Amino acid sequence: MTLVSVLQTSTHINDKPTSILIQPFADRVLVLVTQLGKVGNLIQASLPSTIPLSPPDDVQSLPPPPPALHLTTLLGSAPSSHMKSLHSLYASQIATLIWLHESSGAVEALRRSIIVGLALHPSTNHDDANINEDERETFYSIMDMLKRLLSSSST
Repeated sequence: MTLVSVLQTSTHINDKPTSILIQPFADRVLVLVTQLGKVGNLIQASLPSTIPLSPPDDVQSLPPPPPALHLTTLLGSAPSSHMKSLHSLYASQIATLIWLHESSGAVEALRRSIIVGLALHPSTNHDDANINEDERETFYSIMDMLKRLLSSSST
């Protein structure tokens, strides 16, 4: 099911207004995830169409991002190495969800690159090595928002 129109949703996650916008283009898909009302750091995810995607084991799980996935920072940068790792995790997972959604159609087209814009509130209590519980909850809530938004475009 190739994305052809703009999709958008908003909700509150951990008392922070959070919005997702998906804008498909002929050669790429732009996904903006913001809690700050701006575009934020732009990261491009690309994967050759010859690399197979693995669907999740069950409906509730997230699909594993393929090891061959390539991330390129296009604009901006994360304020710390911890946030850079977190942004990479977001971009990889968002791209994988969109690619799986697009490959669910009868004819799989050329796999488009996904450009992810991230503008998230930084967590106040974390160490650089681990993701804390607030960051984990925000991540899974955003992925759930994205999955619901994508499934609504299928109907």
